[in-house]
Amino acid sequence: MSTYRFGADLALSASLPKLGVKAREAVRVGVLTSLTGDASAWGRPGLEGCHIWADWVNAQNGIKIGDQHRQVDIVAYDDQYDPAQAVLGAKHLVMEKDVKIILMLGGDTVPAISDFLKRNKMLATTLLPSDLSPDTPYMIAPCEVHPIYLVTGVDWLAENRPELKTVALCAQKDALGLPSQATYRAAFEAAGIDIVKEVLYQGAPRDPDGLVDVLLEAKPDILCWDTAYEPFVHLLTEAAYRRRYTGQILSCTCDNYPALIEKTSREFMEGFVFQFPDFDDPALNDPRVNFPRPNEFYSEFVRRFPGEWSAVSWEYCAILEMWRKAVERVQTVEPVAVLSAMKLGGTARNVFGEARWWGKDLFGIDHALVGSWPVVRIQNGRARIAEFRSVLDWWDQHGDLLLRHMRACGQMWDQRLERRMTGSATAEDYAPRIKS
Repeated sequence: MSTYRFGADLALSASLPKLGVKAREAVRVGVLTSLTGDASAWGRPGLEGCHIWADWVNAQNGIKIGDQHRQVDIVAYDDQYDPAQAVLGAKHLVMEKDVKIILMLGGDTVPAISDFLKRNKMLATTLLPSDLSPDTPYMIAPCEVHPIYLVTGVDWLAENRPELKTVALCAQKDALGLPSQATYRAAFEAAGIDIVKEVLYQGAPRDPDGLVDVLLEAKPDILCWDTAYEPFVHLLTEAAYRRRYTGQILSCTCDNYPALIEKTSREFMEGFVFQFPDFDDPALNDPRVNFPRPNEFYSEFVRRFPGEWSAVSWEYCAILEMWRKAVERVQTVEPVAVLSAMKLGGTARNVFGEARWWGKDLFGIDHALVGSWPVVRIQNGRARIAEFRSVLDWWDQHGDLLLRHMRACGQMWDQRLERRMTGSATAEDYAPRIKS
């Protein structure tokens, strides 16, 4: 296991050349994500958002380093959410394209490239803090803190819909679904909501009606889709509609919900709770929100990429804006110095306000920027923020529950690191399963 001395690299940054021979060249930003396949519903919109951010920055003369203004160039590689492709992509971006930061979705591709990123001291970001460990010293989660923000949706429902006492949960058996399953287990236990049925499925749910039938056998007050890809959320929600389900639905995401409303009904989708707002939401004009011109960004995105808005559309942009500010503060694009500048002081503002670099108890390293996260409800056909809730406040009260369930599901950082080092199988069969 490596030891990372935070601050030591920043102290060395003063000796780095501020204006090298490449000073007038564009700064290259790498995007290593799925642009095809099931995960592309997150990867592709994330890349599209990067292009808007780069256009805005370049229109303002780029990034200022010394007396130079450098343009930004977005370089993308489709890893198809496949570890072998991710290895090829990481090498291409670092060794051939000389990128200074790599933006990733995270998950199943990370173990394959983590050693390469560490050897090359490459600053990389993930949307899944469950990827973090002391052995990934140059990887951070400065925007999305999946899965721990999921507790806010459950907590909000417990307070605002106290009549909901039982839940049936299904989860996909991968690096997205399993830590999410553990987090939902902890959140439901803390809220006093009983899990009456759990189903794990491998790959796409080929029989969503059969899966939903199994969940409904226990007559739950809540159906929870865990963290499923957009196509899976749609399949399961439509199946619940066909089964005339009238209870509460809870999910990490609900991308392209207008299509779901068209296929079901506005009444059926009313009250659907998830975690990602549209950025034309008036609540995002709160001065605590740390995202440049959110309403304008949303309008620009839906104009340029109609029907593509998703949970990830804005996240890479938020990361890049934090990165740009750190670059201009430390006056270099060198990854290690920029990482140290981003973490300086241990606190920062994430998208939704003040946050803290946190995670040692859960991830073994304080590389997740954690603060508040929105709870979102569909109201009158639109996704609207019901409330911002503090993840750390929940942790202070119930952190022991989350640690227990993460370990029971084999998702603690040391368990994941041990499996990666030994090549052992992923712990997965912790809940009832049906063929799907």
